[in-house]
Amino acid sequence: MTFFRTLLAAAALVAGSAASASSETALQLTIKDHRFEPASINARAGEPIAITVKNLDATPEEFESKALKVEKVVAGNGEITVRLRPLKPGRYAFAGEYHEDTAKGELIVE
Repeated sequence: MTFFRTLLAAAALVAGSAASASSETALQLTIKDHRFEPASINARAGEPIAITVKNLDATPEEFESKALKVEKVVAGNGEITVRLRPLKPGRYAFAGEYHEDTAKGELIVE
C-alpha cells in the first residue's frame, strides 16, 4: 500500500508542476532596428511571466531591466526567454543596453 501512496503523491506533484507552468503568462517581444516591438507589454499581477525576446537585427542586444533584476544578451538573429517571478502591480522599465537611446520599453503589470 505504501508504494501506491508514494506513486499517487508523485503523480500529484507532477500534475501540480504542470498546472503552474501552464498558468505562466507568455509574452513576445522583437527587436528590430534597435527598437522593441511592442514597446509596452502587459501581464497580470501575481502570475509568473515568460518573455520571449527575438532579435531580428544582425547585431547583438542586451535585454536589461534594473527594476526586474534581469540582464541577458540576445545574439544577432537570436532569441532568449526571460522568466520572471510573480510581480506586484506596477510599471517595470526595460532597455537594450547597447542601444539605450532607441531600445526602450516597459512591462505593465495590473
